[in-house]
Amino acid sequence: MKLIEISEVAKRSGIPASTLRFYEEKGLIESLGRRGLRRTFDQDVFGRLSLIALGRLAGFSLDEIRAMFGDGTAAQIDRVLLSNKAAELDRTIRQLRALKDGLEHAAACPAPSHMECPSFRRLLKVAAARGSKRRPMLSTS
Repeated sequence: MKLIEISEVAKRSGIPASTLRFYEEKGLIESLGRRGLRRTFDQDVFGRLSLIALGRLAGFSLDEIRAMFGDGTAAQIDRVLLSNKAAELDRTIRQLRALKDGLEHAAACPAPSHMECPSFRRLLKVAAARGSKRRPMLSTS
């Protein structure tokens, strides 16, 4: 088994060594030893890094990704979790598509000003409602 130093893993994966060390602290990857002061990894680390990248791209937290790895070497991906994430992504896609359509309408709207356009005003209301749900109101008292 050929061990690869952390600098080589970073170079080949494009992931900074600091991130690799963080992933190791989180239990996502495991170094197999050290060569001097440098951590060394098995070739399998690249497969794990690919799974981590896919999970991050899909919007999973690092803790959720770690749980998918389980205790063994094979990933133990929860199909319900995947299905729920797919549904969440579908909702996000629909919201973004509606936003895109609204922006395209606003760009081509013949109203004298955007504030006179009923479609643009609806878009503003939706944005305000979503914004107030994401940010708690600050009290002034």
